[in-house]
Amino acid sequence: MTAARRVLIVDDDDLMRAGLRAVLSSDDSIIVVGEAATGREAIDLVRRDKPDVVLMDVRMPEMDGIAATRAILATAPDCRILILTTFEDDDYVFGALNAGASGFLLKRTRPEQLIEAIHVIATGDSLLSPSVTRTVIDRVARTLPPDPASGRRLGVLTPRERDVLRLVARGLSNAEIAAELVVEESTVKTHVKRILAKLNLRDRVQAVILAYETGLVRPGDPRPV
Repeated sequence: MTAARRVLIVDDDDLMRAGLRAVLSSDDSIIVVGEAATGREAIDLVRRDKPDVVLMDVRMPEMDGIAATRAILATAPDCRILILTTFEDDDYVFGALNAGASGFLLKRTRPEQLIEAIHVIATGDSLLSPSVTRTVIDRVARTLPPDPASGRRLGVLTPRERDVLRLVARGLSNAEIAAELVVEESTVKTHVKRILAKLNLRDRVQAVILAYETGLVRPGDPRPV
């Protein structure tokens, strides 16, 4: 039986925290261990309650969610941060990801998607809403010119792992990659885990960035259909 996911809710809006707690209470495998209204309070509660996942708002008084994410992961690197916001701005997306967040969802996300996201994040994977994934890929493609020297890092990958990384970088899900390569989705998941381990990457987001940095994928490459 899977251990219960311990979740800390961080948002300066009392009604939002209450709503999130109500949504999460519908899943018996999720335990809300606490609530915080500021980034500084969140840091203290993470030390005390040791949550598996933190649902983190971006705009808060005293310390915003991006600064709080960076501070939390500096002392609790195994904690997973899922950013929840009403904003879809590039700076927030990249600020959160650069701070080490494992996921980024908009507050209009459906309750069942939020619950699924917590379980995905808790298992060590990363998650972005589809619109945010597109933002990440487009921004990376515009701002990261290929660095041929960094391409040597990919030498540890097998040809099939390079294929999988290329498709991850084009924004395909595991299911879409499986269909493209005509393999089982479980096989794709295994490839992704090996890619991250071999390249010492935290998650798929870092894999996307590295694929562009190394020139494995270039802006304008067609997305498989």
